[in-house]
Amino acid sequence: MLFNDFLKEYFFSGYTIFNTLIYGIILIIFLELIYRLFKKININPKNLIYSLIPLILFGSTIRALVDNNILQYNYFLITPGIYFIVGFIGIIILLIGYILKNTIDYRKSIFLLGSLISIFPLLLINEINLEAILLILLIWLVISSLFLILGKYFKIFKSKINLSIISAHILDATTTFVGVDFYNYTEQHVLPSGIYNIFQTAITMYPLKLIVIISCIYLVDKYIEDETLNGLLKLVMFVLGLAPGLRNLLTIAIGT
Repeated sequence: MLFNDFLKEYFFSGYTIFNTLIYGIILIIFLELIYRLFKKININPKNLIYSLIPLILFGSTIRALVDNNILQYNYFLITPGIYFIVGFIGIIILLIGYILKNTIDYRKSIFLLGSLISIFPLLLINEINLEAILLILLIWLVISSLFLILGKYFKIFKSKINLSIISAHILDATTTFVGVDFYNYTEQHVLPSGIYNIFQTAITMYPLKLIVIISCIYLVDKYIEDETLNGLLKLVMFVLGLAPGLRNLLTIAIGT
């Protein structure tokens, strides 16, 4: 009981500086293990970015269903537990794809297996708010398109992978902005919440997100020569943008 109380107070009652640091340490350890796996099977993680979208959708849908009380609250179905569950499933699917690679391209098998899994939680959704979805997608498309134009002038925006990472984080920023400013949701993360309290609008998520993610992409491209590590870091950046973005999108769509 005491252990459960400790977990609830320090890890499952919102984001704090303490648990954010702990999650960061756990992520680093997990990445080290995943890096060794990719080295062993000789696959660049960057090649999996699009193949893993259905699996990311699966995790985000589960989280949105919990947010709206369609699925019962459980430590393993919320952040960070859901990341470990989806990560474990992802490793299994990756290994299956690797085993079958002489029969079918591992990227296709991973995408197909992820798609099959993602169907089940989607079937639990009865009604959605199309107006909220369209508003989010419209803003997301407009802002993402600006970076396609910038790709004609700046090298960092020429890469499809880099643009995909940026677009994923624009989706996250857009869902936060729309959710907080239009649908009375609240920002849970420590730094964005603090900035919101100063400016009283979640539109601040855009410069915050873009400055951080573009800087990270630049540093990875400039200094990380190891292709596996470079690809893994970009995969992580993509997931950390798309997963909460899809979760927020679905949470708003189901709950409004």
